[in-house]
Amino acid sequence: MSLLFKARVQVLSALVAAATLSVCATAHADATLDKIQERHKVVIGVLLSGGPFGAIDPSTQKPVGLNVDMANDLARQLGVEVELVSVLPANRVQFLQQGKVDLLIANMEWTAERDKILGHVATPFYTVGGTALVRADSPYHAWADLKGQPVCISQGSSYIPAITQLGGEPKAFKGSAESLLAFRGNNCVAAVHDATLINPLLARGDEWQGYRAITPELNPAPSVIWTRLGETDTQARLDPIVKGWHRSGWLIEHESSNHISPASPTLVKLHKELSAEGA
Repeated sequence: MSLLFKARVQVLSALVAAATLSVCATAHADATLDKIQERHKVVIGVLLSGGPFGAIDPSTQKPVGLNVDMANDLARQLGVEVELVSVLPANRVQFLQQGKVDLLIANMEWTAERDKILGHVATPFYTVGGTALVRADSPYHAWADLKGQPVCISQGSSYIPAITQLGGEPKAFKGSAESLLAFRGNNCVAAVHDATLINPLLARGDEWQGYRAITPELNPAPSVIWTRLGETDTQARLDPIVKGWHRSGWLIEHESSNHISPASPTLVKLHKELSAEGA
């Protein structure tokens, strides 16, 4: 056997091996949907740190909120059981990447940076922006007023770069509960979180009387269901479910039943658009 022939065989073998690895990687990347059906259970990471999107009901000690409703209905439509895993902004990406959860429905909006490391279902289920909670008598009335000031925020929050760009000084805490507690303890002049968390607090009153919000919302972005990179089969299976929620008005109904205020114009817009497509 000539040296030239041997070299060609080696090159061909290397190409076949690379192609095999590529096929295996793709198969592995799309294996989540098969795994869900095999074990008859979908494991979904949800944020339960408080607010109408995810919390623990003190009377029943069970998870409640819009994201919990979505996770339960998604499992129903897949014909499997659901296991909810409580995640935090600081660890939710790692939980998904490490396979501790199959999906994330965890108040995590789309950003270009997140899109590089995770996959997502194409149709968003909501749109959320940030709000700064400040004391009613504070001198801070606009986002620009936070320049040079300490701002309480959650670790892993997508609003950290925006606050930094504004010249604010983010002080990151484990979650929103710890951030709000630090804010009330005068560790910061403001606490920045999703408007869907801040607005219900202000509407409720009680211990949040004497506080107000800075508007307009900071960096509003679409909320999506997150998968691992390359899981196109899973994404394709879930996208019609999200579209169905919009088309039927299910999301609007559950927004109302979870007392989320003000109502999202995005839900109304997508309901009209997708209802027209289905007509």
